[in-house]
Amino acid sequence: MIFNRLGVGPLTALAALLAATAPASAQDCKVKVADSLLVKPGTLVMSINPTLPPVQWVDDKGQLRGLHVELGDAIARKLCLKPEHVRVEFSVMVPGVQSGRWDMINTGMFFTEDRAKIMQLVRYGYDGISISAQAGNPLKITKPEDLAGRSVSVELGGAPERRARELSKTLEEKGLKPLTIRTFENFAAAYQALRAGQVEAAVSVDAVARLYGEKGDFAEAITGLYPTVIAFGLSKKQLAEYVAGALQELKAEGTYQKMFTAYGRKLYEEPFDVKGP
Repeated sequence: MIFNRLGVGPLTALAALLAATAPASAQDCKVKVADSLLVKPGTLVMSINPTLPPVQWVDDKGQLRGLHVELGDAIARKLCLKPEHVRVEFSVMVPGVQSGRWDMINTGMFFTEDRAKIMQLVRYGYDGISISAQAGNPLKITKPEDLAGRSVSVELGGAPERRARELSKTLEEKGLKPLTIRTFENFAAAYQALRAGQVEAAVSVDAVARLYGEKGDFAEAITGLYPTVIAFGLSKKQLAEYVAGALQELKAEGTYQKMFTAYGRKLYEEPFDVKGP
């Protein structure tokens, strides 16, 4: 496997697999989705924040890579649509899908009942919260209590920030000092703050912390906190049902399993369904 400067391989074996999910010709692919359901005719427009290697990132040539990118592309092709990813910060994704700037949020968004009240969610995998420390873990952070009174960085607006605040509150309830939480526009900036010594730990998701730990850039100090289902987010129920159906097709043919196994991710065993208002 060839690795780029991020230390993430392009998983070339998956390229052939994904190509197999595309129609052999335009005549073989029957469009399932009406243009009235889409932001752009014939296109599935997805928002993504590509700062979470190995699940979503940008390679040396400026191309989007990662599990979520490949999965979104495969879903679009199953629907006979052209995949298009819009790179934005997570904090604008929910307002963007609600206002019709894109069709779908594709960023491994954590499923919550509150989110299911304001948009359509298609559950498809799992993730958890991890704590990264500086390389070598000089502060010997091994459990949540070791973070008491320490400063941490986290991406603004997502589940990791919410969980960091919950953790801080839990520490206070135990009579310990709370966290000092510093928010950043994305995970890349949050990790840069840790690298520069501006904070003592970074709060992220398991997949990202694991990669940085394997590379030796940072220490994967605590992992698997608050395990949660991840989901795609959409505003239109009918389109969400099409996405769930495409996922089911990918699973039936084995593409979904091969994708997730290649990235070392846990498979979603439940049926792909739509949860929303």
